[in-house]
Amino acid sequence: MKLLMIGDVVGGPGRRILQRELKQLKAERGIDAAIVNGENCAAGSGITAALAKEIFEAGADAITLGDHTWGQKEFAGQIGGVDRLVRPANYAAECPGKGWCLVTMPTFRFAVVNVQGQVFMNPVENPFKTMDRVLAEIPKDVPVFVDFHAEATSEKITLGYYLDGRVTAVVGTHTHVQTSDALVLPKGTAYLTDLGMTGPYVSSIGRDLKPVTKKFVTGMPSRFEVAEGPCVLEGAVITFDPSTKKASSLEPIRVRDPLAV
Repeated sequence: MKLLMIGDVVGGPGRRILQRELKQLKAERGIDAAIVNGENCAAGSGITAALAKEIFEAGADAITLGDHTWGQKEFAGQIGGVDRLVRPANYAAECPGKGWCLVTMPTFRFAVVNVQGQVFMNPVENPFKTMDRVLAEIPKDVPVFVDFHAEATSEKITLGYYLDGRVTAVVGTHTHVQTSDALVLPKGTAYLTDLGMTGPYVSSIGRDLKPVTKKFVTGMPSRFEVAEGPCVLEGAVITFDPSTKKASSLEPIRVRDPLAV
């Protein structure tokens, strides 16, 4: 089986390239299911039920989130009604929504888990202990795909090895820059430190360059709007055996609009 995991979708431009490319990618590459990180899809911060529906209609089979889960105020009241969408499992138990879900496809089913890092991030419960708890809840016979939404590469790599042999894949999101360390760990878990992003690439990780540059040059606060222009879709295809739950490969992918000259 092949499962595609797609990096953070940024604003309207990211949603548009997802709509244009995802179903075609699934068909051309024989991909059986797709998981999309949607935590930046609403003007760069958060998601809504309507936008989640749009991402599902584009071809996603599950949606993961991250530190901008509550970026749109109305979503706290909507999240409970959106199936196959998960927010970080290490949020406080009182938060609405859920941190993992089961997805049933025509020929197999799989679990999706979302956790958030602690290093350089807002306070959350320990992601390592959270994964121990969550894995005790998930049926033992299903492959498990983990989106670790975190800043520090060391934290991501360490969680990958911590979960090696216990889950089918651990991939990172949040930094919006695809890394070059794709591998299958010794016990059969596919790993990539960051999937990258889906959005405008003539930008500062999806944001318009002018206000970001002004902030770096002057230190003065600016409003960071989503950039326009050519887009990229980034992610990774994981090939795995649903019976053993082990991965045999992880292939990073990138679909890039041409740069206008």
